[in-house]
Amino acid sequence: MDNGFFKNVEKKTGVNMKDIFDLANSLQNANFKDEKTVRNVIRRVSQIANKPVDKATEDKIVQSIINDGKQLDFNTISKMINKK
Repeated sequence: MDNGFFKNVEKKTGVNMKDIFDLANSLQNANFKDEKTVRNVIRRVSQIANKPVDKATEDKIVQSIINDGKQLDFNTISKMINKK
C-alpha cells in the first residue's frame, strides 16, 4: 500500500500507523496464555486508541482471552473496550 493511504488513515483516525505496525509486530510471537502479556497488549491498544480501560474491563478482557480462548487481535480488544 502506498504512503498516502496510511496518511489518510492517520488523519481520519488520529492513530499513528507506526504504533499500529509496532503493536502488530509485537503480537506475532506473543504468548496469549500469559496474563502479563495479555494485560500489556490491552494497555497498549488502549493507549493507541486513546480509550482508557478501567480495571474491571481489563480483567474481563484478560479472562476472555486466557480462559475462554478468544482470539486476540486489535478488533476484538477494540470492540470490548468500546462496550463499556
